[in-house]
Amino acid sequence: MLTLTSPFETPLHRVAAGRKLLGLAVLSIGLFALQDPWTFFLVGGLVATVYLACGLGFARFGAAMLRPLWPFLVILGLWHGWTGAWAVGLMIGGKMLVAVALANLVTMTTRLEDMIDVVERAASPLARFGLQPKMLAVAIALVIRFTPVLMDKAGQLGQAWRARSARRVNWRIVLPISLMALDDAERVAEAIRARGGI
Repeated sequence: MLTLTSPFETPLHRVAAGRKLLGLAVLSIGLFALQDPWTFFLVGGLVATVYLACGLGFARFGAAMLRPLWPFLVILGLWHGWTGAWAVGLMIGGKMLVAVALANLVTMTTRLEDMIDVVERAASPLARFGLQPKMLAVAIALVIRFTPVLMDKAGQLGQAWRARSARRVNWRIVLPISLMALDDAERVAEAIRARGGI
């Protein structure tokens, strides 16, 4: 399984996971409350500066993590271009880009085990309502771990399609990706059961 943690060591790796997640929550709420474009561009510039301050390799790794956002940004641009609200579309797309960059910054500099511990502690009050905090923490960890795996497999299927057909990749690739996801889920469930379950 792949991980989203950066291979480049930075000072942010030494900050506690709970502090980073709390900071991410506060900054995300503040980001979407911003209405002034100049303030927003200043915040975006500060986030980019933090990436660059952690090293060029780290910044490149972070930029690569933002690539999956481009289809959503294109759709936003087309819609707001069609409605004539370019400024609104630019703000929404920019906020989404900066928010994901902030989330990636936390994910890239935090070990998965530390994140699971924080989620488990934060969800412990829900135990009295019947929710098992450990189950929630493991579910979040599996989503974080398997997202890049599924993206990689989707890319491989797309390459296989292009190697065998002159037509563009279309919706027919969804079924094999779904079957692969189900197969991976079954194998992970068996591995968890073999180790005593949760």
